[in-house]
Amino acid sequence: MGISNSKVSARVPGILMAIGLLLCAASANAATNAQERQAARDIRQDARPDSRQAKADCRQANQKSNAQCRHEKRGTKQDARQTGREIKY
Repeated sequence: MGISNSKVSARVPGILMAIGLLLCAASANAATNAQERQAARDIRQDARPDSRQAKADCRQANQKSNAQCRHEKRGTKQDARQTGREIKY
């Protein structure tokens, strides 16, 4: 006992519709992920000049050693990275 052509033909539109819905959902999810990645990237890029300026100010004021100023800059950049991770994930 085989499946008749009329039964297969009746199911094809439903299958195609299900595939279309899955593709739309995947596309929407990809767009959301891309926007989140871009927002995280923007935060990291915005933090770069701020951390450079903080290090320059630290060195110019001669408050700390160069190593301490580097550590401060590294901390500023790490904070921006963490904020970016929170946006992405």
